[in-house]
Amino acid sequence: MITPRQTRAARAMLGWSRQDLADRALVSLSTVRRIEEAGSDVRVSSLKSVRKTLEAAGVEFSNRDDDGVRMKP
Repeated sequence: MITPRQTRAARAMLGWSRQDLADRALVSLSTVRRIEEAGSDVRVSSLKSVRKTLEAAGVEFSNRDDDGVRMKP
């Protein structure tokens, strides 16, 4: 999965607000807020939707320990 830090960084790289991400991922604003602030108490399906939405927009996540995020080349 993705971390709160990765989610915030990816959204910032895309210039999206929390509401933009929620609308595109078809999740609630409060879900995005919970993902970005704690990463807990969120359905796996919501996390997957957010990740797929960010990846479809060109974000690439690193699964290493550094919480890396970058735009796909």
